[in-house]
Amino acid sequence: MKVYDSLFTAYQNQQPLLAVLIDPEKTQPEQAVALCAQLKETPVTHLLVGGSTFQGPHLAALVLQLKKASGLPVLLFPGDYAQITEAADGILFLSLLSGRNPEYLIEQQVKAAPLLHHSNLEILPTGYLLIESGAETAVQRVSGTLPLARNNPQHAAMTALAGQLLGKKLIYLEAGSGAQHAVPLEMIATVAQTLAIPLIVGGGIRSMAQIQAAHQAGATMVVIGTAFEENPHFFSAL
Repeated sequence: MKVYDSLFTAYQNQQPLLAVLIDPEKTQPEQAVALCAQLKETPVTHLLVGGSTFQGPHLAALVLQLKKASGLPVLLFPGDYAQITEAADGILFLSLLSGRNPEYLIEQQVKAAPLLHHSNLEILPTGYLLIESGAETAVQRVSGTLPLARNNPQHAAMTALAGQLLGKKLIYLEAGSGAQHAVPLEMIATVAQTLAIPLIVGGGIRSMAQIQAAHQAGATMVVIGTAFEENPHFFSAL
C-alpha cells in the first residue's frame, strides 16, 4: 500500500499515527541502529527525516540505515530542496501556507521539481502552517515569516481549507522545534472538523498525555522530535 493510501485509511478509520522526527544534522548513520532500538514495541508508526538548516552529505546513508533498522516508513521532511534523497519512501512536499515568503510558498518547490520529477519517491503535497508557540522557532527564523496566531483557530482552519482546495493531500500544523507551547487543542479540533484530509500536528509535544490529547482533538498523525531527541528513552519512561 502506498504511504498516502495508508495515511488516508488511518484518517478514515480514526486510527492514531505517531511519527518521530529525526534531525540529520544531529544524527549520524551509525547511530541509526541504537536509535531505532529505542522505538521497538512503541506506538511509533513512521519516521520523518529533515531539519531547518541541514546541509550535510550523509542524508541518504542515514535514511537507508533508519529504514533497515526500524522497518517503518521513512518520509523526508525537508527544510530545503537540497534535502532530497531517493532512499526514502516518500516526501512531505511542503508549502508554507502560513507565511507570505515566496521562497517557501513556491520557489523551493520549483528548485525541487527536477529532482523529484523522475524519482521513485512518493510525493505527498502538504500545506504547512506555522503556529505561534511562545518563542521564535528555527522555521520562523529560516523562512522569515510570522506564525499564525494561536488564539485564532478559525483563521488557521480557513488557511488549512485553502490548502485542501488547492490540492494539498495533507495539512501540517507546526508549533516548531523546541516550542514552548504545543498547537492548542481547540485549533486542532477546529482545523480537523473543517478538513476532509489527514491532519498532522507537531511541535512542543513532550508527553504521552499530550500525544493522546492531540489525537483525540482530531490529529491523524502526531509528530514528536525534541522530546525524543533529548530523551531517547522517552517511550520506556512512560
